[in-house]
Amino acid sequence: MQTTQLPSRSSHLPTAKWGTAARGPRPFCSGGAPATSFRPRSHRPTTASALPADGQADVVIVGAGVAGLSCAVTLAQRGVKPIVLEASDGVGGRVRTDVVDGFLLDRGFQIFLTGYPEAQSSLDYSALQLRPFYAGALVWQGGSFHRVADPLRHPLDGLASLTNPVGSPLDKVRVGLFRLKSLLGSLDELLARPETTTAERLKAEGFTDAIILRFFRPFLGGIFFDRQLRTSSRLFEFVMRMLATGSNCLPAGGIGAVAEQLAGKLPQGAITLNARADAVRGREVTLADGTKLTARRGVVVAVEGPEAGRILGGALQSSPSKPEPGVGTCCVYFRAPKPPSSENILYLNGEDDGIVNNCCFPSTVAPSYAPPGQALVSVSTVGTHPELSDEALQEAVRQQLSRWFGAAEVATWSHLRTYRIPFAQPNQAPPTNFSRPVSLGGGVFVCGDHRDSATLEGALRSGRRAAEAVLMKQ
Repeated sequence: MQTTQLPSRSSHLPTAKWGTAARGPRPFCSGGAPATSFRPRSHRPTTASALPADGQADVVIVGAGVAGLSCAVTLAQRGVKPIVLEASDGVGGRVRTDVVDGFLLDRGFQIFLTGYPEAQSSLDYSALQLRPFYAGALVWQGGSFHRVADPLRHPLDGLASLTNPVGSPLDKVRVGLFRLKSLLGSLDELLARPETTTAERLKAEGFTDAIILRFFRPFLGGIFFDRQLRTSSRLFEFVMRMLATGSNCLPAGGIGAVAEQLAGKLPQGAITLNARADAVRGREVTLADGTKLTARRGVVVAVEGPEAGRILGGALQSSPSKPEPGVGTCCVYFRAPKPPSSENILYLNGEDDGIVNNCCFPSTVAPSYAPPGQALVSVSTVGTHPELSDEALQEAVRQQLSRWFGAAEVATWSHLRTYRIPFAQPNQAPPTNFSRPVSLGGGVFVCGDHRDSATLEGALRSGRRAAEAVLMKQ
């Protein structure tokens, strides 16, 4: 059994994640082998020799997560030569994929939403070979699964689901109406609308407690890692628009293919791995080994909020009203001889008990996630459950899913790996600002999910904004 505790270092973002490169506990595997023994599926190896001999650079970017890579690509496209420093052994931060026994294991379950405008302009979707999920979910409630479907993409399934116990028939109609309402106005207008929590917004829209508990809590809990739905209503509406305007997909090469594609747009030697930045003071960066780099045009700190505050020598809080550092999750992977169904669908826990929030079989969406003749099981929780040992966590997952899929079925599964991710996203409860300043003055800039929305879109956008801010200062 292998368990990986991800540190909090380089920026990413999850996933909206249906999901780091900061100082913190090193990745570990419960068997004693370091997590770095599992190399990312692919990356462009770089060494300290990529650093300039004179210690001078145009722009230094700290962190090769999605935000840092987006910044670097934007700068390179404008003729500026960035140097990207990454503390870990590969690019992507939390947007990474490991290969274990031929299975593609994303570091935390993440779904790629094709509706993201920034992603559409900065990524080659065809090269990612995106494979779609069914536009809906199967919700476990009262001893069986009940289907919830996008009524516009699956009208017959939508009609058939009207009378199931996930919510009232009027609730199902309201889901469709809210889907249409989310399309009104520009994105900037949407993110500036009056703000409340998602739970309060759902109640204001007339949704019953039944559908909030049985569908919205597990569905949005898998995106925001908060089943209490305290996340900003603005972010909820933004995600609903993205779901309405695009598809939910997995890249054939794993979510890490997104970061790898961005890194592939940079000149050879632009990224230096295993280069931990200890401090940024003005335009000078000090690495953990004492190496110092000076940036002529600026330094961009592209790591998550708490780590950015440490590197910069001061707090960089998202909001003084949000003392908690962020939200976390566990992702438990199993190998299986076959999935319980060949359907490319998400399974949700519609009951307010049990450790599992959602699960799926990624290889039914993208067959490349598992070797031929096998299936991959991905199980997600809300919170990292530090009170449970690795064995107890795995056993709790097995017991719950045995009720869902049958004890005989689950008994054939074998554990692959567990990821505990204490900082999956920053806290996004109101009040929020999804376009926070990226220029700190003195030639120092910052980007990451704490500057925009905690989504892949926000990471890409914040990186571009930081690059543009660097260019404007000249």
